[in-house]
Amino acid sequence: MIVGNVGDDFEFHGLHVSPDLDIVMYTLAGVVDEARGWGVADDTFTCLEMLERLGFETWFKLGDKDIAVQTVRTDLLRSGVSLSEAVAELCRLLGVKARLMPMSNDPVRTVVLSGCVRLGFQEYFVKRRATDEVTRVLFEGCGDAKPAPGVIEAINSAERVVVCPSNPVLSIGPILSVPGIRDALKSTRGLIVGVSPIVGGKAVKGPADRIMSSLGLEASAYGVAKLYEDFVDHLIIDRADADLRTRIEELGIRASVADTIMKDVENAVSLAAKVMEAK
Repeated sequence: MIVGNVGDDFEFHGLHVSPDLDIVMYTLAGVVDEARGWGVADDTFTCLEMLERLGFETWFKLGDKDIAVQTVRTDLLRSGVSLSEAVAELCRLLGVKARLMPMSNDPVRTVVLSGCVRLGFQEYFVKRRATDEVTRVLFEGCGDAKPAPGVIEAINSAERVVVCPSNPVLSIGPILSVPGIRDALKSTRGLIVGVSPIVGGKAVKGPADRIMSSLGLEASAYGVAKLYEDFVDHLIIDRADADLRTRIEELGIRASVADTIMKDVENAVSLAAKVMEAK
């Protein structure tokens, strides 16, 4: 099972968009645009071009094929099915065999505060290109949210849980904010292995390092370990951070060193093997 963040979800021209779930789904379906790192390969943008001509905002670049997926999801949700059911149906239609689930079927929305400026996640990340200094991050609705059906059961029964090298504040944080998920991670008998997204004090991709620093956290593999220290058993760090291994292990977390930057499929397979070999 793959549990994805839905704190980034938002409505764009009447469509329910789930960016984090979609990038996983498109990748596993073999249709992702690898050059861009998002969306569907060989997509066109005729719909957005017309929307722009009609005077509507087009800063979120949904291609025509992508819009088709969002349309199906939105129709399913409006028919009364849950988000997890809608995602399962889209995965079936696209031939994805893995079980992909949202962290919750209830609305949890990531809100970024920059001083007195309040920004929805996509406005901060896409429209404003993550240029605002982040002074606080909120996960609105998390207090009333419940884990999607099957999430807690999967954690409790797992032999191994992998915390992928995503932004620990903006991507993993919303998942952990849902009541019950962090507690399940703390109590599961399965081994929990994390991979640090910070290499040499910098994020491999995105603003994770800047956000950690602006929130008073150490922007390093050690800082990531501190955020996860109550549930992660083993953290894989990059060779560039080998000198942090002792500090991390002093937290009670086993640490191992590997090449964590996935430049190609070979690097990705090698890192996956390291994750599965961790003890």
